[in-house]
Amino acid sequence: MDEMSRLIAENLRKIRKEKKWSLDSVSEMTGVSKSMLGQIERGESSPTIATLWKIATGLHISFTGLLEQSEEEAQIIRKTEITPLISDGGHFRLYPFFPALQDRPFEMLDIELDPGSCSVSEAHEEGTEEFILVYEGVFLLETDGKEHRVEAGNGIRFYAHRPHVYKNGAEGRTRICMLIYYKK
Repeated sequence: MDEMSRLIAENLRKIRKEKKWSLDSVSEMTGVSKSMLGQIERGESSPTIATLWKIATGLHISFTGLLEQSEEEAQIIRKTEITPLISDGGHFRLYPFFPALQDRPFEMLDIELDPGSCSVSEAHEEGTEEFILVYEGVFLLETDGKEHRVEAGNGIRFYAHRPHVYKNGAEGRTRICMLIYYKK
């Protein structure tokens, strides 16, 4: 089991036990099957990004709350040491650099989108905002029936309590830095 799967398994089990929730009740809250939740807790399955979002939203925690680990006073985070979350057949890679913690209501992610890649995100909790800086390529965001085009060197902020879609609008790779703020 890789480090990320281990953290997800431990944190999901810890959250469920602290709240005294059964797998059945977590399944009802998240829309993820009881068998899948059990496999994730035992480290037998690595959840997709979409599944992690469903779990986080259903449990009313941040996306990276499932990746939380203890922190040192100062810590260098190396991208080469982060296991990315993958979707769209490996063409969408999400690196959770700074996960949200109980006393830190935001998380910071580095995301790479290969040409033609796309990732659909479920609606987050009411009041959640996403702040995105585009470092390379062209980023397309679909939300509320509109498509927003953001070129390298620019950014976009939006309320993320509705479903939204991330796309690469360039011929080459697009790279963004995303900060997700969770209003508590």
